[in-house]
Amino acid sequence: MDAADLRIFAAVARTGSMSKAASELGTVQSNVTARIRALEEQLGVELFERTNRGATLTAAGLRLRPYADRVAGLLEDARRAVADEGTPSGALTIGSLETTAALRLSSVLAEFVAAYPAVDLSLRTGTTHELIEQTVEHRLDGAFVCGPVSHPDLRVEPFFREELVVLTAPGVADFEALARQGDLRIIVLRASCSYRQHLEALLARRGIVGVRHLEFGTLEAIVSCVSAGLGVTLLPEGLIGPVWRQGRVRVHRLPGSEGSVETVFIRHRDAYVSSALRAFLDIARPVMARQAAE
Repeated sequence: MDAADLRIFAAVARTGSMSKAASELGTVQSNVTARIRALEEQLGVELFERTNRGATLTAAGLRLRPYADRVAGLLEDARRAVADEGTPSGALTIGSLETTAALRLSSVLAEFVAAYPAVDLSLRTGTTHELIEQTVEHRLDGAFVCGPVSHPDLRVEPFFREELVVLTAPGVADFEALARQGDLRIIVLRASCSYRQHLEALLARRGIVGVRHLEFGTLEAIVSCVSAGLGVTLLPEGLIGPVWRQGRVRVHRLPGSEGSVETVFIRHRDAYVSSALRAFLDIARPVMARQAAE
């Protein structure tokens, strides 16, 4: 077993398919299949269950995966460390909640791109759960997510607090009364969306459980459906105005700490911190501090 074997194993585990792993690695499926079989013979266990729908990790494969991810991350960090001569350049991949990207990141990105044109910056949006997973697996250099975050493989840096509000159709004057009526629908992103979980917890504290869900892939779709009276949602108050004109929805503020949530930046505890990432954070910290103070 060597690093190349583990790299192929990790690609199959991540994609759930021999063919997709081959495409990702720039090789042919027969080569990936042969390397996986050879690795299984060497270890004396099956690492994947093969079906017509793809490849699923066995119990032994699940035990091996963290080590494979760690080796792959170390090799990539070694390559980047050798190539990094102190001037920000090369690839930098940052993750973000879609709301944070829409509300907070445009000025940070504009300033960073102007200052460091040699950096190939990519921004990926997702839910907190997705971004944590991608950062742990070294697929992101770091990400802005909803706190609190407690993970042994991550370093967490608080950046700012968002004030969350419930949004309803313009004609809804009392959210609490609406919630008590029953048959309430919440309009959200995917199941792992942190704001969805926050809203469900908020309703549960009011004795409202088992609510129906409508899931959409974009914030614009969510707000349009809320405006049409199909349900309610929970989003940062700062989005109202800069992103959507006043009057499309009614804003309902929450009491005490219910409406306050911290946005943090996460990065892998053991990952190499490139000059590009240092420069990005050096710009992001003061820009976002000014935004929070406004």
